[in-house]
Amino acid sequence: MARARSQASSAGRSAGPGAAPLAVPDAPAAQAGSPVPHARKLRVLIAAHSHPELSNGGGEIAAFELFRGLQARDDCEAWFLGCDRSAGGDRPGAVLSQPYSDREYLYCTGEFDWFKFANRDPRFPAEIKSLFRTIAPDVVHFHHYINFGVEVFQHLRTAAPSCRILLTLHEYLAICHHYGQMVTKDHRNPCYQSSPSRCQRCFPEFGKSDFFLRQHYIERYFDLVDGFIAPSRFLAERYVAWGIPAGKIAVLENVMPQALAGPPAPSPAEDGPLRVGFFGQISALKGINVLFDAAEALAAQGFDAVAFEIFGDYRGQPPEFQADFLQRLAKAGGNVRFHGPYDRVRVDQLMQSVHAVLVPSIWWENSPVVIQEALRNRRPVICSDIGGMAEKVRDGIDGFHFPVGSAMALTGLLRQLAADRARLAGLAAALPGRAELVSTLDDYVALYRAQATQTISTER
Repeated sequence: MARARSQASSAGRSAGPGAAPLAVPDAPAAQAGSPVPHARKLRVLIAAHSHPELSNGGGEIAAFELFRGLQARDDCEAWFLGCDRSAGGDRPGAVLSQPYSDREYLYCTGEFDWFKFANRDPRFPAEIKSLFRTIAPDVVHFHHYINFGVEVFQHLRTAAPSCRILLTLHEYLAICHHYGQMVTKDHRNPCYQSSPSRCQRCFPEFGKSDFFLRQHYIERYFDLVDGFIAPSRFLAERYVAWGIPAGKIAVLENVMPQALAGPPAPSPAEDGPLRVGFFGQISALKGINVLFDAAEALAAQGFDAVAFEIFGDYRGQPPEFQADFLQRLAKAGGNVRFHGPYDRVRVDQLMQSVHAVLVPSIWWENSPVVIQEALRNRRPVICSDIGGMAEKVRDGIDGFHFPVGSAMALTGLLRQLAADRARLAGLAAALPGRAELVSTLDDYVALYRAQATQTISTER
């Protein structure tokens, strides 16, 4: 990877917003129509860092939806491997269990090094190798490497040498130690490029050599991956600039659940205030304070034609953020209403109760599930103008952009939209009612087949 890294780094220095995009290929497109029959079913193991029964994050939901879709096909056999950190690694008992079905495995995780993503659980290597040998998959598609550790690729290569390894990259963890967000630790400003010296400014407790060795440790195991999948072109370009060869990474959207059944949702009234909905995880990086600042500014201006509806959970955040959120919520005016956590079964009904969906994240994002859900429900998206958000939402077509972190700009935009309701309604009417971004199962199976064919050709 060293040669590709030096070439990509020089290109990546100018690969910020507004620069010419790096050359990142799209995944091979599937042929339209029914799946093509094959002599043997394709054996696929989908692995994720959690399980939807334990966590409602976008990565595990996308992974499980892919598993369910593969299970329903005639040309595939599928298994799912998730992780459970809740029990603790020192708990006696099975390392791997099957609490949900005979095709779903759960790894009870152990000690983990979060700096370089190394699995320190002594029980893990033998157990995971045994599972790989038992399933004998043609393809293992990882939707993350946390909890498993990057060494899992070596374990798979040892246990099943002919198996193809794919990895979906969901954020920038390998690049950035700050939760993979590429946002500076102190001031939460977008970070455009990592380096040992830049990373040490955020984490002075580590030396420059620590960050240098961290990258090389991760790269050592990434070299064993046959193909990387990026749900957004922006994320793919960031990883190419970091060091992944462009020829090994393809842009392919996540497979997401279809609309869930529920009671009919009422249409939002057009004669009341403009209802703007915030959905999902409530955190500083998701831009909740940008929402509060905009609401406060509108209230100070005496402008009551916009109402903010917050649907989500804050309880998984650090205690200091929780205290700040509750304090700001208590001081918020009548134009802010907090509805609390919601079940995924209700997401479509809730989204249809607002006029637009607000995504004010102050980090780059990748491919937010909330954007796909909003477009599926014909709700325009008002989002920050960077990263995967700006890529997924076309300004003036799927919604509107505003400068990242600027409550003043958001305030001005909302005033314009509240004064000209036809503008937003026209966008909503033109939306197709489904997320055109979402890839199909056929696209993934085509990629798996292409990888499996490469194995056959190599073995010959």
